[in-house]
Amino acid sequence: MTTKLRSYSAILGLSFSIAILGMPGTGAASGGWSDTPRTDPDIVKAEKAIKDKNWNQAIELLNAALARDKQNADIYNFLGYAERNRGNLDAAFKHYERALTLNPKHRGAHEYLGEAYLMTGDLAKAEEHLAVLNKLCFFPCEEYRDLKTAIAGYKQKNAK
Repeated sequence: MTTKLRSYSAILGLSFSIAILGMPGTGAASGGWSDTPRTDPDIVKAEKAIKDKNWNQAIELLNAALARDKQNADIYNFLGYAERNRGNLDAAFKHYERALTLNPKHRGAHEYLGEAYLMTGDLAKAEEHLAVLNKLCFFPCEEYRDLKTAIAGYKQKNAK
């Protein structure tokens, strides 16, 4: 390989790496957020409420943010997460589905929806979302690993 060709190859590889790492929801763990800037004060407070497992406060804050931005898949995803953890699976499923309608590649929503399906005993649906995550994650991602672990735990717990 000539020096010039090696240089072009190196530049192309570096450009590809930068493009992949710069994509929303890739690189560092996103914790369920894809590309929402966390400048909205209600979203910032909701994130803290979620970390503190204060589901009611998180839902209230996320609904306030949603009133200003009804096209934000991240807000719907975290509304689903908070509702699921509060025990309201019907609302959780509704929010996850809305998040995926807005952004079919939302890795956090696929992970959390898969986990919700496990809570209802629907292993096949959870595995469908794991398969989607396997396709979405160029490299194994946190969402894929987490759902895969949850499915393995579910299978072990329910083995007869």
